[in-house]
Amino acid sequence: MEIINLPDDLRLQGSSTFKVFDYQTSKECFKQMVSLQQNTFSFLIEGSKEVFSDTTSISIEKSNFLLMKMGHCLMTEKLPNAIDNYRSILFFFSDESLLECIQKHKIENTGNYNQESIYSFQYDDFLKTFVKGLIDISKLNLQIQAKLLKIKFEELILYLIHIKGPDFVFSLISDVDSQLQHFIEIVETNKLNKLTIKELSFLSNMSVSTFKREFEKHFHSSPSKWFQDKRLEYSAFLLKNKSKRPSDIFEEIGYESLSNFIQAFKAKFGITPKQYQLD
Repeated sequence: MEIINLPDDLRLQGSSTFKVFDYQTSKECFKQMVSLQQNTFSFLIEGSKEVFSDTTSISIEKSNFLLMKMGHCLMTEKLPNAIDNYRSILFFFSDESLLECIQKHKIENTGNYNQESIYSFQYDDFLKTFVKGLIDISKLNLQIQAKLLKIKFEELILYLIHIKGPDFVFSLISDVDSQLQHFIEIVETNKLNKLTIKELSFLSNMSVSTFKREFEKHFHSSPSKWFQDKRLEYSAFLLKNKSKRPSDIFEEIGYESLSNFIQAFKAKFGITPKQYQLD
């Protein structure tokens, strides 16, 4: 699958610090590989969106919008219905602009943040009005756009800090853990997400061969066996603790048929899912 580089592939003109784009499409995409070259607000207007990043996965409807840290992610975009387009206003900004805003407004670091790559925010009346303003700005000439977007960016950050606190700001600019810790976190976070090895290697910023080699070095197992074991362990939890039926969960944990799930479960635990549940 082709990798989309944003905002470069949109061929936007003007400031490298801030860019805004009114994105509309009649085509859905499923786990599209996207390389975000700047931090991005995605103000969802129509449709639904799901994003997998290195350590986070979030699904939203049009009552919410996303803030995404620059880096690799997998993006799914679904149309609202058969006749309307998917629509999202994309607002790109650099790390430097965020640092400048922090310094200018003396935003204090609480030190309590987690290193998240995606944040979801709910719209309110202020934020709906803000997005309408962005749409109007996107229609102006580039010179005035650059000036207004800087003001709008500070307005947005200060308002989100007012309602959510400052932790998300410092998470965006924090240093990433060591490569090994980061790699392990990606694997552990996505163990139940049914991502392919190619998708996981993309999120890890590795080639498939490097990903497999690093995986076997640190987890002492092939990726396929390790992920299968984790999903079967999760299925055992659902059977015993959530009273789920085998027919309810085989697709959820990545099996195409009930018979394949039963066969794999018995190979791991020595008994069928039903026997395990009644034991």
